[in-house]
Amino acid sequence: MVDEKVQIKEVIGAYIKEEFIDSGDQASFTFDTPLVSSRIMDSISTLQLVDFLEKEFAIEFKPHEVDQDNLNTVELIADFVSRKKEM
Repeated sequence: MVDEKVQIKEVIGAYIKEEFIDSGDQASFTFDTPLVSSRIMDSISTLQLVDFLEKEFAIEFKPHEVDQDNLNTVELIADFVSRKKEM
């Protein structure tokens, strides 16, 4: 389970770096970097991330789950994905 969560974080982190983080800012990006509250991601990029997560991990978001509580950091996203995969 722990190894799987690390893998999930790596996949999500790599995707976010590639899609949403400017190359000059990638060195300071961590799994705890705020994504939504720091405006790295806006509503469009959040939906893009949700689409990626649903396809990559074969999970489905409910509308109320697409929020800052689940999507603000890679750590939170990985926790959410892990919970969804267990269902």
